[in-house]
Amino acid sequence: MTQYLISMYQPDGIVPPPEVLGPIMEKIGAFNEDLQAAGAWVFGNGLLDPSSATVLKRNGGEVLVTDGPYLEGKEHLGGFDIIESPDLDAALAWGKRLAEITGLPIEVRPFASRRD
Repeated sequence: MTQYLISMYQPDGIVPPPEVLGPIMEKIGAFNEDLQAAGAWVFGNGLLDPSSATVLKRNGGEVLVTDGPYLEGKEHLGGFDIIESPDLDAALAWGKRLAEITGLPIEVRPFASRRD
């Protein structure tokens, strides 16, 4: 089994009102339950707003610490799931389902092979 990162990107700005976001979050909850029931779920969670990020960057002999996201953009990583899947097609099926639920861009990417 290969592990895949399923990333959800959401637009910067105002969070949708509860009457819009509530039903989507319920469907995401059911999606996560289905991942777990299928034995595919490894870990997942949503992320706070990009303004909560802290970036550490080496600069010569020092590591600089700055507030905010590393890159400014119109979208940000809003959440992710790490799954185990027999192949890319199965992982893409999970990603497609999440895209249908959220209407947001979803990225599916395999992890590099581990070298133990």
